[in-house]
Amino acid sequence: MNYLAHLYLSGKNEDVLIGNFIADSVKGSKYKDYSTDIQRGIVLHRQIDTHTDAHPNFRTSTKRLHKNYGHYSGVIVDIFFDHFLAKNWKHYSSISLADYAQECYAILNKNIQMMPEKAQYILPYMTKGNWLLSYASIEGVSSVLSGMNRRTNGRSGMDKATFELQQYYSEFEADFKIVFKDLKQISATFLNQH
Repeated sequence: MNYLAHLYLSGKNEDVLIGNFIADSVKGSKYKDYSTDIQRGIVLHRQIDTHTDAHPNFRTSTKRLHKNYGHYSGVIVDIFFDHFLAKNWKHYSSISLADYAQECYAILNKNIQMMPEKAQYILPYMTKGNWLLSYASIEGVSSVLSGMNRRTNGRSGMDKATFELQQYYSEFEADFKIVFKDLKQISATFLNQH
């Protein structure tokens, strides 16, 4: 799962949302440096990643890409799955994706000073490019993949992956729906227990 799914699965608590957003920039036990709710968000992010990577339907999706993209396949599927969440947003939320995205940017930007450097670096690009909303279109996905390919100095070839997205569109979407249903349950259980 990529940014949109992680933020959505954080629920209504702003600090959990912040923790979930910064989690990839917080290594090991460094998460203990943050408040309790931000810690919950970081741990939730890690649980989502663990469950996603082990999910049989996620693995089925990555197998479609493995021949062309190798170990980048999981990153690509994370982005594809954010696309399907954005595309089907009305089934998951009563507020529009555009409004939700602006709410998230406002919360995150208000708290940017307490974020690790990597998260502080990414957030302005995310806000300016409206990444959360851009996932809804194949053009937006293509733009995100191109940016990520540049970060690998062109080694990943991720910029070409929209070809497979279109080729296996319904299969990827079916896998997303199964994985996301399970992740919603896992996240809700985690947030109720912690």
